[in-house]
Amino acid sequence: MKKNACHLCQKEISHIDHTDISFLAGFLNNQNEIKKQKKTGLCAQHQRKVTRAIKRARSLGLLPYIAGHDQG
Repeated sequence: MKKNACHLCQKEISHIDHTDISFLAGFLNNQNEIKKQKKTGLCAQHQRKVTRAIKRARSLGLLPYIAGHDQG
């Protein structure tokens, strides 16, 4: 079975900006956990860059660490 190519490699994206929240949100699941490499379809290099950018955005308060829960 042939492995699909990383879509960031195909678009020749080398820099991932930690302030691009709408882009990074696509790599989070509904509980704001970082999706695994098998789910995202990224190569190892881009998966590391996305993970690093998400962690930087979280530390700056641009992305939440956990999903919000109901205040019952």
